[in-house]
Amino acid sequence: MAAMRTHITEHDLRHHGDAEVRDGGDGLTDLAVNVRAGTPPDWLRERIAASLAGLAAYPDGRAARAAVAGRHGLPVERVLLTAGAAEAFVLLARALSFRHPVVVHPQFTEPEAALRDAGHEVHRVLLRPEDGFRLDPAAVPSEADLVVVGNPTNPTSVLHPRGVLAALARPGRTLVVDEAFMDAVPGEREGLAGRTDVPGLVVLRSLTKTWGLAGLRIGYVLAEPPVVAALSRAQPLWPVSTPALVAAEACVSPRALAEAEEAAHRLAADRAHLVAGLGEFEEVRVVEAAEGPFVLVRMAGAAAVRAHLRGLGFLARRGDTFPGLGPEWLRLAVRDRSTTNRFLQALDQALTLTSG
Repeated sequence: MAAMRTHITEHDLRHHGDAEVRDGGDGLTDLAVNVRAGTPPDWLRERIAASLAGLAAYPDGRAARAAVAGRHGLPVERVLLTAGAAEAFVLLARALSFRHPVVVHPQFTEPEAALRDAGHEVHRVLLRPEDGFRLDPAAVPSEADLVVVGNPTNPTSVLHPRGVLAALARPGRTLVVDEAFMDAVPGEREGLAGRTDVPGLVVLRSLTKTWGLAGLRIGYVLAEPPVVAALSRAQPLWPVSTPALVAAEACVSPRALAEAEEAAHRLAADRAHLVAGLGEFEEVRVVEAAEGPFVLVRMAGAAAVRAHLRGLGFLARRGDTFPGLGPEWLRLAVRDRSTTNRFLQALDQALTLTSG
């Protein structure tokens, strides 16, 4: 297995799935955004709504920070709360110095965009579809002093073994593992959050996907105390709002963790149903190692299929904005079986319209 190192070619790194919804997608079934459907749950809405009575006071993140630390068995000095995981990428790019940053693609494009905006020359390692988009640590150049990788990776949905990721760590290197979707994996197997024995490890978590809080912006960083301190100095005062802090504390409670685990098992069954249905189409190839709340598919004429799907009431995420992918790729969010069955019928029609 090998991966290809490449020079930078232009992609729309700022394109995200929510663009499908914004651009006239109201009323359509959203398979383009990876936020869990039917969220936030009522109990979480109520907690957030109750926090509005305290908006006159400046946010105090101590309780939420302690709750996150306790959830992962870490001291609070290893936790930084952020306005979504995306803010963490900006902080890393601006607060730390790197000579040879490497981003492993295909993956969420915001890390590379943040690094480039901060003036860094970014190097890419492209994982290959013929290898199942799996990572070989030897593909990462030894001179890399920053390595960014997602797990499970957006958009491939591949879950890399934690031992493979830990093998990337070495003295003088910052290893950033984006675990935004790890709470969608039963048992969070292969997760590195809470590990303190991996040198230079920075784990990013998001609470927006599983809990439907993309509009609230809440996530966190787990890292060595000097890194947390450096990132904190780069934040503005009161970077996380009071409602977001309340949500963070609520989402790491035992009740919430149990609910997330149940949802992860349900998701796994729903994903298996989707993958099995997609397997009935000879025109469609699925990255079958999927472990996240989405699947990546390849088909000829994907742009036309996507357009037909939109006309039939379904939004799909284009894949060509991800480095390492081309116009033949689409990403599909996993939904309940009833929604998937309706989608598969629409896909059958879309493929027929495209081939005709």
